[in-house]
Amino acid sequence: MGGVPVEESTEEVKAPDGGWGWAILAGCFVITGFSYAFPKAVSVFFKELIREFDVGYSDTAWISSILLAMLYGTGPLCSVLVNYFGCRPVMMVGGVFASLGMILASFSTSIIHIYLSTGVITGLGLALNFQPSLIMLNRYFSEKRPLANGLSAAGSPVALCCLSPLGQVLQYQYGWRGGFLILGGMLLNCCVCAALMKPLVAPKKKAKDLEQDKDQARKETEKEKPKAKLLDFSVFKNCGFVIYTVAASIMVLGLFVPPVFVVSYAKELGNEDTKSALLLTILGFIDIFARPTCGVIAGLSWVRPRCVYLFSFALIFNGTTDLIGSQAKDYTSLVVFCIFFGISYGMVGALQFEVLMAIIGTEKFSSAIGLVLLMEAIAVLVGPPSAGRLLDATKNYMFVFLLAGSEVFLSAVVLATSNFLFNRSKSSSSADELENAVTETSRTEVSSAAAEVNDREEKGAREEQEKETVKEEKEEDDAQRVEEARPESTAVDSQDVERFLKQQNGDVAANPETNL
Repeated sequence: MGGVPVEESTEEVKAPDGGWGWAILAGCFVITGFSYAFPKAVSVFFKELIREFDVGYSDTAWISSILLAMLYGTGPLCSVLVNYFGCRPVMMVGGVFASLGMILASFSTSIIHIYLSTGVITGLGLALNFQPSLIMLNRYFSEKRPLANGLSAAGSPVALCCLSPLGQVLQYQYGWRGGFLILGGMLLNCCVCAALMKPLVAPKKKAKDLEQDKDQARKETEKEKPKAKLLDFSVFKNCGFVIYTVAASIMVLGLFVPPVFVVSYAKELGNEDTKSALLLTILGFIDIFARPTCGVIAGLSWVRPRCVYLFSFALIFNGTTDLIGSQAKDYTSLVVFCIFFGISYGMVGALQFEVLMAIIGTEKFSSAIGLVLLMEAIAVLVGPPSAGRLLDATKNYMFVFLLAGSEVFLSAVVLATSNFLFNRSKSSSSADELENAVTETSRTEVSSAAAEVNDREEKGAREEQEKETVKEEKEEDDAQRVEEARPESTAVDSQDVERFLKQQNGDVAANPETNL
């Protein structure tokens, strides 16, 4: 089943940046579309649900909130399942759950049943597809990852452009029950996308390499190897990860509110249902081009290291759009709002997981994304319902959009400011460490120089002593040689003297001693 922990499966495998990765990207495109577009597309049925079950805006808004909360809140569970079973089987089960929830919702007799079926079961199924697809995309792409993230994120607006008008048509033709049933059948396509998620395997090696690998594996098995963690909490030691998590939690409080309420806003202004649903199509159409374009920009060599600040700009753009859009009074104003919101929303969608991947890396990404989604789930669960309560209390959409814009804008300020201060303190600490290292190096050099001088003096003294020793030994040798060359006795042999004199005078002396 491919049940290999993430830390072991891709540790030594290089991301291909293409090949089967494009099939992975296609599957991720569809999964992202269903995951993000479904909570917005379901809002098309809210008017019918309010009429059917006699509930308020805040009650129907809980459907989208629970969907998004399950999508985000089950992140740690998805991380554990992926690390234990692998991406493909988890996504297969998720596809079945997503379809089953919508089919059961078509038989609901109260709004609580829809909460449980559409919200919990379908939300869990989409979560079991969404997170593993991002993990697979991160494994297959490295250099082209910003572009891949932008293209996969474009699945959300494409699906929104299709699902929103489709939901409106299904509502007219078959009612909300028939529409839910057909949408449940469409979600079975998640299982097809799951089949594309082939595990990334290292290329085949030669016989010699295989033998070396076997020997290395034997050595590694002899050593005690720690068990791989199913959920790694050490990511919270990364200050950049903590900053990102806090900012993202604030962001999702207001990020998803305008798409959920814009259709109802248009209907409140007296526009037809079809014309109002067209706003989501416009928003999605702009979003389609914004996400890949932002992905290309984020992949530029001088932009990629500063991707966090580009993400902060996207959040400021989105929050400002909400604040200005709150003053819309007619359909034309809402169209302009949807155009600019689509651009900013596309930028946020293309960059949010790219920034997380850049902060954490591939090895701990499966755990990091699960924990981030869990922290965001609380905010997602609170955001749209609180906006719905505000709408019920004020009967004015202006306050809803003002609240959403303020929350997104605040998240941008937190992210940019905290990241700037963190990098500044990090650079100053690095400078202090460098200065300390230089000081320590200079001290070491001084002490080494003094030691070198002492060594030289000692070496010179030893050489002088050795020279004196050699000189004394030489003098002793010379004296010994002279002593050995001196004759042992001065006595003269008389025969030798006589022989000498005979050779000189031709006569032999009678008394050699007298002659001598």
